[in-house]
Parts: sequence; C-alpha cells; structure tokens
Amino acid sequence: MPTPPTTAPPTAPLDQRALGRRVVRAAVIVAALVLIGFLLRAHPVDEPLARSLNAAHTGTAAAVGSAVYAAFEPVPAVLLTVALTALVWIRTRRVATAAGFAGTVALTWITSDLLKLVVARPRPDGSVLPHPFVPVQPDPSFPSGHAVFVTALLLAVLALVPPGRRRRAVAVVGGLGVLFVVLALAVDGVHWPTDLAASVVWALAVAPAARAVWVGNVVDPLARRLEQTGRHRVRKEDHP
Repeated sequence: MPTPPTTAPPTAPLDQRALGRRVVRAAVIVAALVLIGFLLRAHPVDEPLARSLNAAHTGTAAAVGSAVYAAFEPVPAVLLTVALTALVWIRTRRVATAAGFAGTVALTWITSDLLKLVVARPRPDGSVLPHPFVPVQPDPSFPSGHAVFVTALLLAVLALVPPGRRRRAVAVVGGLGVLFVVLALAVDGVHWPTDLAASVVWALAVAPAARAVWVGNVVDPLARRLEQTGRHRVRKEDHP
C-alpha cells in the first residue's frame, strides 16, 4: 500500500448541499447492495466462479492467499491503521489530518459489518469447493471486511495526495494492490466472488461520505476550537 504523502492538499470544507449529495449517494448504493445481497443469498450465481478460483488454491498460490488473509485480520489491520495514522501525523504535523485519515478507514470498515448482519449470506459451502477454507468462518460472508479495509485504506491515502500525476500513480498501484487482495481471498474460498466485488463498491460509496461527515462535522470544528483556545491562552499570557 502506498505511503502517505509529506503534506496534505488544501481542501475547502464541503457545504451542506455537497455533503448531503455524498450521503444520499452512499445511502442509495448501500440500499442497492442490500437488495443485491439478498438476491445472491437466495441465488448464488457465482458458485461456478468460486469453485474455479478456489481450484487454484495450491502451492504458492495457497501460501500467498493464506498470508494475505492473515495480514488483514482485524488485529493486524488495526495495528496497520494506527501505524499509518502515526506516519501521517509525523509527516504532516497535523493532528486533524491524521484524525481524518484514521476516521475515514475506521468508519468505512467497521460499518460494513452492518451490511453483513443485515444480508446474512452464508460463507461458500466447503462441500462444493476443491479446497475449502479451514477453519470455517462463523460470521456472514457479504461483504468481505478484508476487502473493505484495503479499499478504504487506499481511498484514505488518496485523499491526502494532491490531484495530478502522483495521485494517478498512487491510484494505479493501490488499485492493483486491492485487486491482488481480492483475488487472493477468492482463491482462498473464504468469500464468494460477488462478496468481494460488493466490498469494493461499499468502500467507494461510503468512504467519501464518511470522510466528509467525520472531517467536516467533527475533526475540523474541533481543530478550530482548539486553535482558538490556544490563541486565547497565548493572549492571556502576553497580557497578564
């Protein structure tokens, strides 16, 4: 995953109308994902593709797939987010920027569990896979928390990169990284292929809205308040 840039691009706060559009767009896409999830739970049309991809789970591909799954389990994912948040703060010296980064990842990733609970699609049936995933995961399958996390991480990094050639390069490299993780999870047979596609769509829809709400309504107002408090204290010290 690309490292955060040294400085964050200057961004004007969204007005309430733009914020509303982002939230409405995310809500519409999430509603569509819920409907699609129910349909896929009743009609697993991607079962042949799941079997075909899982057939490659041998040798090096099996080892890589297992390593990818372990690398983005909840505990390592949280530690990675904390480490990258610290790196953002060190390189930008802006607590608000670091908080915006962490909040974007966390809100996009954690809320995806709500979709899991609502749709409650079972994991791929091990009896129909050439190499079933062991141990069987007890939680629902739609969407994949691993895939949501890596996609949210990429989007949070992209939000720190100014528009231009560098952002395009980060998007391409990061996109290939997301695709690699998605394919590894599909080969593992731990998720249906459509679960993984839905995970990317979820992150693309939710991350911009989550960032706008978090930064615009929590981080920026708090940063301004702290800045004003600091200035007030300085003035009192200068004029005892």
